[in-house]
Amino acid sequence: MGAVGRPGRDDGIPADLTALVGRRGEVTRIRRMLATARLVTLTGVGGVGKTRLGFQVAAAVTRGSSDDVHLVELAALRDEEFLAQEVATALGLVDRSGRPTLQVVVDHLQGRRSLLLLDNCEHLVGGCARLVDTLLRALPGLRVLATSRQALRLTGEQIFQVPPLCVPPSPGPAAGKAPGRYPAVTLFEQRAAAVRPGFRVTAENADAVVRLVGRLDGVPLAIELAAARMRTLSPQELLDRLAGRFDLLTLGSRAAPPRQRTLRGVIDWSHALCTEQERAVWARSSVFAGGFDLAGLEAVCVTPDLPAQAVTEAVDGLVDKSLLLRQEVEGRSRFAMLGTVREYGQEQLAASGELAVYRARHRDHWLAMSARAQAASFGPAQVGWFARLRADHADVRTALGFCRETPGEAAAGLALAMAPRHYWITRGSLSEGRQWLSRLLDAEARDGTASPLRARALSALAYLTILHGAPEEALPLIAEARAAAERLGDAATLAWTEHHLGVVASFAGDLDRSSVHFETALEGHRALDDLGAACECLFKLALVAVLSGDHPRAEALCRECETATTEHGESWVRGLSLFTRGLLRWKQGDGKAADALAREAVRLLRPFGDWWDIAMCVEISAWSAAAGGAHDRAARLLGVLDALWTTVGGRLSTAPFMAGDRRVCETAVRDAIGDAAFEHAVRQGADLPVSQALDYVLRDTADHVPRDTAGRSGTAGLTRRERQVADLVARGMTNKEIADHLVLARRTAENHVERALAKLGLTSRTQLAVWVHERGVSVPGHG
Repeated sequence: MGAVGRPGRDDGIPADLTALVGRRGEVTRIRRMLATARLVTLTGVGGVGKTRLGFQVAAAVTRGSSDDVHLVELAALRDEEFLAQEVATALGLVDRSGRPTLQVVVDHLQGRRSLLLLDNCEHLVGGCARLVDTLLRALPGLRVLATSRQALRLTGEQIFQVPPLCVPPSPGPAAGKAPGRYPAVTLFEQRAAAVRPGFRVTAENADAVVRLVGRLDGVPLAIELAAARMRTLSPQELLDRLAGRFDLLTLGSRAAPPRQRTLRGVIDWSHALCTEQERAVWARSSVFAGGFDLAGLEAVCVTPDLPAQAVTEAVDGLVDKSLLLRQEVEGRSRFAMLGTVREYGQEQLAASGELAVYRARHRDHWLAMSARAQAASFGPAQVGWFARLRADHADVRTALGFCRETPGEAAAGLALAMAPRHYWITRGSLSEGRQWLSRLLDAEARDGTASPLRARALSALAYLTILHGAPEEALPLIAEARAAAERLGDAATLAWTEHHLGVVASFAGDLDRSSVHFETALEGHRALDDLGAACECLFKLALVAVLSGDHPRAEALCRECETATTEHGESWVRGLSLFTRGLLRWKQGDGKAADALAREAVRLLRPFGDWWDIAMCVEISAWSAAAGGAHDRAARLLGVLDALWTTVGGRLSTAPFMAGDRRVCETAVRDAIGDAAFEHAVRQGADLPVSQALDYVLRDTADHVPRDTAGRSGTAGLTRRERQVADLVARGMTNKEIADHLVLARRTAENHVERALAKLGLTSRTQLAVWVHERGVSVPGHG
C-alpha cells in the first residue's frame, strides 16, 4: 500500500525486479481455476513464493482481460477491523460518505468485473474469510485471488497448493547433464551470480548445487538465503555447512511439515552465521511493520551497547545475507524484511523479554516524526511529510496499536493520532481516524486518567465526524471538548471548536451563524499566532462570503490567505483558497478566470491525493468549458468527475451549493452534442487513469483527448522490461549497473531508459525516478 488512494484504473501490482523462475505452468493453471471459480487461494509454507506467484497471475489477468485488478497487501496489518479500509484504500476510495466502509467498497464494485488479490491473509484468516464471503455474495462480477498459509475455508473456494521449485532427481549422471533445466538450480544460479558476478553452474560444481537445492526442498526463500552466502563460500562448502546444520536439526521437533522445518533450518542457520550486532539489529528492526530508513533504524536500535556505527555495519551485513532488502527512493536508502524473516526476529525479541521495550521505542520514533511533520505542515516541506507518513502508515498504525493495548500509553497514542493536523483528512481515512481517536479516548478512560490532550482529541474526533457526514453526532463531542478546554484553559481547542461549529452551520445552510463562528475562531488562532489555522479560517470565511453574495469581502479574504500561504510555501490551504476564488469568479460570470484558478488549485492539491477538493475544482472547470462552448471537453470532465465523486463515496453530498450549476452544465452539454455523443465523451473521461485524467484537467486546450496509453497498470504503455528499468533507475542504478543486474548489453539498457523517458514525456532520470516513486516502489517478496 501506499499509500495514497487513486481513482481510475491503477492496480498497484508491483513490477518484477527479478525474473520469476519456473512458474509458467502454475500461472496457467491458476488462471484456468479463476475462469471457473470465484475464489482461489494459494496456500503453502512461508517462503515458497505465494506472493510472487500471485503478483504474476494478477499481472497476467491485467494483460489478458478487461477486469479491474486490485492488490490489497495485508502483511503489515494486524487489526482485522481495518480490513475493509485496506480494500478501500487499494481501490482508491476516499472515506467521505459516512457510510460503513465495506458498503462503500461494495457500491464501488457493483456492476464491475474485478479481481481482488488479497496477499498474506494467514494472520487475519477469520476476518479475511468474513470479508471475502460478504464481497462475493454481494458482487457477482468479483473474483478473489488470496495468498495464505492456510485456506479461508469458504464454500466454493478452490485451493492451489503452491509447490516448491522443481529440483533434479538424486544426484547422478542424469541430473548432472542438464541441471539448468530445473528451476531450483536456475534460481540458485541467478541469486549466486548477483553476489558473485560471473558464477555459473558448471560440470565441476553441478553435483554440489544439485545436492544443495535438493536439501533445501526447492523452497525459493531458502535457496535465496543460502545463495547469499556464495560471496564467501563455494557450493560444496555451502553444502557441507548446511548439511551439518540440518543433521543437528533432526533432533528437534518433527511435528512441523518437512519444508517448514527446512525453511526454519535455513533461517536458524542464517541467524547463527550473523554477528551478535547483526542479530540485535535483526531482532530490534522487526518491530517495523513496513519499510524503514537508516535514521528510523538508528532511532529504534541504538543503545549504549549498540552505537550508531555498529547499527550501520550490521545493516550492511544483513543486506549482504539477504535478510534485509534494500531499495533507493529519492536518493535515500530504504530497507524492508520479508514476512518470514520479520516473524523470526520478533520471536527472538520476545524470547529476550525486550519486545515491549522496542515497540515503545518504535512508537517514540513515530511520535517524533509526526511532531516534525506538524511543525513543517505550514511550509514547503508539507507535501513531503504527508507523503512520507502515508507511505509509512502501517508503522503509524502499529504504533497506535501499541498505545491502545498498553496501559498508561493512551495519551501518547492521542498525540500520535492528532499530528500532523489533518493527517486523516489528506489520507482519506476519516473512518479509521475516528476509530483510533475513539479507542484511545476509551483506553484513557479505562486507565482512570484524563490527559491535557483529551480536549484536543475530542475536538479532532468531532471534526472527523463532521467531515464523515455526521454533523449531528459531532455536536455532543464539540460540547464536551469545549467544557474540557475551558477547565484546562486550552485556548487553541476553544478556537477549533468555534471553527467546527462554523462548518456544521455552513452544512446546515446557516451562513450568518457560520460566519460568526469562523470569525471567532479566526480571532482565537490569530491571538495564538497560529498562522496555519488562521489561514484555514480565512478561506472558509471567504467561501461563506461567496455564497452570501458578499463578493468584495470574499476577494479580500482569499487574497489575504493566498499572500500568507505563498510567503510560507504552503500548498494545501492555498489550493483551497484558489478554489474559493475560482467559485467567486464563476459567480461573477468570468468562466475563463474561474477555470484558470480551479486548474491551478488542482495542481496544488494533486500531490495530496485530496480527491474531494479536487473534484470540486474540476466541477468549476467543467462548468466553464460548457459555458465557453467546449462541450466535448465539458462532457469528458464530467466523466472524470464521475470517477472522482465515486471515489469519495458521493456526488456533491456535502457541497450542495454546487449541485445546481452541475445540473445546468449537464443539461447544456447534452442539448449541444446529443445523448450518444455525451455518453461517449463521459465514458472517455471516466475511463482515464487518474494521472492522465488530471493531466487532461490541467491542459488548457479542448481539442485533444489523451489516449489510455497507461493501460490498466498505470504505466503509460511501458513494457515489462521498461518498467523494470524504470524501477532500477529509481533505485539509483547507473546504466551499467542496470545492464549488469538484468544481464543486458549496456547499450540495450540505455535504449530502454531512453524509450521509457520518451513514452512518459520526461527529460531526465531524476524525473523518471520521481514518476516511479509517485506510483509506489515495492520490493517483491515470497509468501
